[in-house]
Amino acid sequence: MKLRKVTAASAAVLALAVGATACGGGKDDDSSSSGGGKKIAIGIKFDQPGIGQKTPQGYAGFDVDVATYVAKKLGYGADQIEWKESKSADRETMLQRGDVNFIAASYSITPERQQKVDFAGPYLLAHQDVLIRANDKTIKSPADLNKKKLCSVTGSTSAQNVKAELAPKAQLQQYPTYSACLNGLRNKAIDALTTDDSILAGYASQPQFKGQFKLGGFKMTNENYGIGVKKGSDLKAKINKALEEMVSDGSWQKAVDKNFGPAEYKNEPAPKIGEIKS
Repeated sequence: MKLRKVTAASAAVLALAVGATACGGGKDDDSSSSGGGKKIAIGIKFDQPGIGQKTPQGYAGFDVDVATYVAKKLGYGADQIEWKESKSADRETMLQRGDVNFIAASYSITPERQQKVDFAGPYLLAHQDVLIRANDKTIKSPADLNKKKLCSVTGSTSAQNVKAELAPKAQLQQYPTYSACLNGLRNKAIDALTTDDSILAGYASQPQFKGQFKLGGFKMTNENYGIGVKKGSDLKAKINKALEEMVSDGSWQKAVDKNFGPAEYKNEPAPKIGEIKS
């Protein structure tokens, strides 16, 4: 009798399993798959206008456009993307833990980071630059930053790099956010703001700042933006293919123009996959 009860229960479980499979369950429910799943988790910045920003209308920026294009090529529609905030200090950990499938968040490829995660790309070559007032004619080269008030966010190394290598007499000012630096630049409390030119262009492209600022165009460093994936992930090759298609069909340049155009950002041509400029 006991044996018959076990057999009946087993049959019931088997029937349920067969029914679930027939209804479409199984592999497609796995959001960690490389395509066709219900959801894909993507890390972006939430606070960088022009790059990655969370707005009342949704998510916007160049990295968002790139990530959305890549996700589509992997088999996911825009409504299947779960956006997750990827702060700079958390990116490697998020990938290693599997919190996200990939990260596109002004993520510069460096030898140190490559020891922890893999990178597809690069998909943008940015440079450290300065943002100044549109009518400022006194800053024409990095050397002109000497005795000028130079701003960057607290904890950033950008301003220190300028002071150490290019303008030793620059007066460093540290503000909590780039928006605070921009307000200081607008009211003449500071003379220049420094970080990646893509980030500067994104901020300067905001409607409330239209026509007020310009990029110096100094190209003080090379910043190769890549898409981070977990070490050993097969997504790297698939994302690289998607990035190549984005460039070839014109979508990449459209995304650059849309997100950085108002700041008259003179972008570099799309970099070749695997070509890292030091």
